[in-house]
Amino acid sequence: MSGCLNEVNLIGNLCRDPEVRYSQAGKPIANLTVATSEQWKDASGQKKERTEYHRVVIFNEGLCGVAGRFLKKGSKVFLRGQLQTRKWTDQQGVEKHSTETVLQGFNAVLVLLDGRRDDSQRAEAVANAEPERQPGWDDQEVPF
Repeated sequence: MSGCLNEVNLIGNLCRDPEVRYSQAGKPIANLTVATSEQWKDASGQKKERTEYHRVVIFNEGLCGVAGRFLKKGSKVFLRGQLQTRKWTDQQGVEKHSTETVLQGFNAVLVLLDGRRDDSQRAEAVANAEPERQPGWDDQEVPF
């Protein structure tokens, strides 16, 4: 089906420190919970606020490294990923589902927005996010 788009952009704060685990194959997986808030005034002029909590799973190896080293509870981040819904059956036989924002592949984006880090630390985070070169990769530049 052409003309479809599954893209999520979030700007929010981490609710807790990232949890980085490793798959059986040794690949890192980072789990985050991000809060986004919306504020407005109702018809009577009273200030209102609503907060949504988003589950985020990072499969991108470089971004997992950045998340584990630089993100902490309260960090402000910009995330770009895709929505994915998982379904499973619990121990009581009840079917459950969970929708998450997933960051994987080359389209995944994680930007640290905190003013507490200086530009050299941000540059280091981005530089270290690049995946290691795999054996057999051609080291010559490819003209585009």
